[in-house]
Amino acid sequence: MPDPLPFLRQLFDRAVEVADPMRSLRHALPPRPTGRLVVVGAGKASARMAEAVEAEYGPCEGLVITRYGYARPCQGIEIAEAAHPVPDEAGMLATRRMLALLDGTGPDDFVLALISGGGSALLMAPAGDITLEEKQGLTNALLASGAPIGTINGIRKQISAVKGGKLAAAAYPSRMLALMISDVPGDDPGDIASGPTVGDSGDAARALAALDKWGVTPPTSVRAYLEAGGAPLSPDGERLSRVENVIYAAPVQSLEAAAELARAHGIDVRMLGDALEGEAREVAHAQAKEALNLQAGMTPEAAPILLLSGGELTVTRTGDGVGGPNAEFALALALALNGAAGIHAIACDTDGVDGAAEVAGAMIGPDTLAKGADAAEALARNDAHGFFGRIGDQVVTGPTLTNVNDFRAILITPAKT
Repeated sequence: MPDPLPFLRQLFDRAVEVADPMRSLRHALPPRPTGRLVVVGAGKASARMAEAVEAEYGPCEGLVITRYGYARPCQGIEIAEAAHPVPDEAGMLATRRMLALLDGTGPDDFVLALISGGGSALLMAPAGDITLEEKQGLTNALLASGAPIGTINGIRKQISAVKGGKLAAAAYPSRMLALMISDVPGDDPGDIASGPTVGDSGDAARALAALDKWGVTPPTSVRAYLEAGGAPLSPDGERLSRVENVIYAAPVQSLEAAAELARAHGIDVRMLGDALEGEAREVAHAQAKEALNLQAGMTPEAAPILLLSGGELTVTRTGDGVGGPNAEFALALALALNGAAGIHAIACDTDGVDGAAEVAGAMIGPDTLAKGADAAEALARNDAHGFFGRIGDQVVTGPTLTNVNDFRAILITPAKT
């Protein structure tokens, strides 16, 4: 059996590697069109995707928007950087330039859209009279509310001039192929980056109800816009009739790659699902219970067991600390396991950013609580990153240039007798 924590990090690195656009995107590309080709896109992986496109096609015309620090060298495609998870003016200005570029395309042109997680913040075009500052405040409130990402994206679509299919509508009547990396539970193309190339089946009334349910008071302009009907764009409308949406990379592929590596070491892999949602600490409690129950039934000679899961957990922020759903999961898991021998775990976001911190996540083992005396207090303050930073068990990758969401692995070996 390999050393547990380095091995868990190896599994995470393998999951990220499989989702790297330079490895995976070329298989999804059609032959380069003979006419005009325009490349647009947004997301944490979009610059790497653009780099992969030009590796196959050569220099291309276009513009993609990625997170600060995630730019890649491209030959012709412009790479703009903007803020995530809260949008900024750079993203808004770049989005305007992208819409203007699409406005200049015609029926004989081909538009290749490169979409990945993070695009919801990076594609920034408020509808109606809504201001950038109001969108920023609403985004902060939604992220702190604990609402699932699908709910947040449903609200975003209704108050945006680019989400919910409106990016594709701007390119009509050009033909568009949207290639996507999924970072959302269930792999719904309409949820990835709030579906800029996918029509919206929701409505403004539902968005208002979601705001009320999650205790978020929107700015007056947002409420007024929603009460007036929002900005729906039917999936069946003519302006989306020339769009093809393809998810070419998803969380399940990365989890399976990690599972294959684990099985090669004689480990019994149990998949808990690639689309888990819920409050991070509650999911941690459930998985800790499952791990302890499995360990209780193991004989001393039993093969190690690995619990793998993906998806997107949430955190309802009530404290003033620095944390993210993966670090909070790891800290809550450590508290629930309470130093149980033979159980180690890793929880990281495959994009290298957990919450708003430049940290992918954290690792835990039987000695985690002994390393820091303030684990329970840190969890209460939503300060999981602070806790793991103090004990040296953060996972810091820097930009991974991809995004297939959370990766969680719990390695269980027989308890010492």
